[in-house]
Amino acid sequence: MIESVAIPEDRKAVLIGHNGRNKRNIEKRTNTRIEIGDIVEIEGDSLNVYRAINIVKAIARGFSPPKAMLLLRDEYELDIMSLQGENENTIKRLMARVIGRRGMARRKIELKTHTCISIYGKTVAVIGRPEDIKTAHEAIGALLSGSPHYVAYKIADEK
Repeated sequence: MIESVAIPEDRKAVLIGHNGRNKRNIEKRTNTRIEIGDIVEIEGDSLNVYRAINIVKAIARGFSPPKAMLLLRDEYELDIMSLQGENENTIKRLMARVIGRRGMARRKIELKTHTCISIYGKTVAVIGRPEDIKTAHEAIGALLSGSPHYVAYKIADEK
């Protein structure tokens, strides 16, 4: 089975890693073959390709390779929230709300929900267990809809 994934140009170097280390590590741990060109092509059996695609998507959405490798665990998933359709100023404002002053909002939600959060481009991505992702998603959604930060933290606490 061969699948293709588009990834931003500036994230390809992260996917490849120093001397190809990240790419080789993903290939080895998922038993797949990865070709990086205009698009990323992944070849292998279906379950391994699915895992490798999720890892590549996570790296494409701003996660570091070690955090993306959490997706090798059966209980971990990747959730991507898109702000596509919003104007550029609105996206910057919303992303700033999710990040918070000096990254505090993002860190608090990560700690309270036991997830990893990445804000990149027009997306907010979350890696974690499904129930934790759901809680983080609700807290982030509250921030994106204009709720005060304390409301988002309260939602994250109710886990």
